[in-house]
Amino acid sequence: MFRALHPNIRTRIIINFLSKIIASMIFPFLAIYFTRYFNASIAGVLLMANIAISFFAGLYGGHLADIFGRRRLMLIGECIIMFSYLGLVLVNSPFFISPVLTFICLFLISIANGFINPAADAMLIDVSTPESRSFMYSVSYWANNLSSMIGIIIGGWFFTTHFFELLIVLFSVSIITTSLTFRFITETYTKSTAKHSDASVKGVFATYGKVIVDKSFLLFTLSGVFVMTTEFQRNNFISVRLAEEFQNLTIQFGHLFSIQMDGVKVLSFIAALNMLCIVLFTAPVAKWVMRHRNEPVMYIGFSLFTIGFALSAFLSTMWLLVFATLLLSLGELLYVPTRQTILAAIIDDTKRGAYMAFNGIIFQMGKLLGAASLLFSPLIGKYGMGVFILLCGVLACIFGKFALSKKQALLGKNEANLIKSGD
Repeated sequence: MFRALHPNIRTRIIINFLSKIIASMIFPFLAIYFTRYFNASIAGVLLMANIAISFFAGLYGGHLADIFGRRRLMLIGECIIMFSYLGLVLVNSPFFISPVLTFICLFLISIANGFINPAADAMLIDVSTPESRSFMYSVSYWANNLSSMIGIIIGGWFFTTHFFELLIVLFSVSIITTSLTFRFITETYTKSTAKHSDASVKGVFATYGKVIVDKSFLLFTLSGVFVMTTEFQRNNFISVRLAEEFQNLTIQFGHLFSIQMDGVKVLSFIAALNMLCIVLFTAPVAKWVMRHRNEPVMYIGFSLFTIGFALSAFLSTMWLLVFATLLLSLGELLYVPTRQTILAAIIDDTKRGAYMAFNGIIFQMGKLLGAASLLFSPLIGKYGMGVFILLCGVLACIFGKFALSKKQALLGKNEANLIKSGD
């Protein structure tokens, strides 16, 4: 079936696979990088600023994609990323290291991703059919997790000792992804499909103004923000804690052999285990989920997900961290498909593009709040962070329930049943 997909879709999945591998080599460990040169609070501020610009660039990029076309925005973004990776190589070489210039390069990469992602998402919808989208997104979800797993494994083992060499790999692969975009991605935008012609900030407000008056959707979005805040603790507080507490860990496998690990390698291992669970068990768990009501399964998924991350915030035993990772992986497998199904049922079909673009706020706000945790985590400690993560899970369930109750009150019986069952 993969060959039956539009060439743009196949190329984009390959590009995304390669981009995700290289990004996963360094981005999960950036909190460690900046904490090394500054303190945890400054590192948190820098990451928060980077996430904020990525969010606003994404909103503006989504608006521009409907004016100037998908391919042009994607090419501009890929070129910016390629030269930014070259900049990272130059400012982290054996001869010169500048964390400030490193941040500027990452800042540019965030802007570029803000151009690429909404344009690419719009392009995938342009060239797909309702019948092929389920398969397309399933392949993309599987490929994203596999590439992330590969990248984090490589980054975890080489980030500390071979950071410069990793950056060279990033730059080299970015040349390939830029070339693939230029050579194989065709334009899917036509003037007749344009809904907006105003590229100004006023035009952006007009685009998203109609979305933010949907209170049930905003509550559901807020629920998603708290879930993502939990997930992004791994790249922020949890990564810093593991780096500080696991300096020289020895894993003994009976009398056979032992492995020496530090905090970065531990983070790499549990993240890879999480992604391996997703890669291996997405299909069987999805079949089970289809036989049950979406809403309660989503809440169960939220709960298991946050409990697993809460335990990861303070546990200091390797095998208990493995248990926590298995728990949060099961939660992720349960909530991801059910939340997406419910989301598709509650949005206004006539404004689907705007709704889905705005839904991207959950990732950026989750990253922002995750990075903000570095500011107050020294005050509440690891056990306080465990409680904070649990609170995020509770709020995700509460706001999700409020959103769906409000939406179901506005819908007829048939539509309400659709939200509950997904049938």
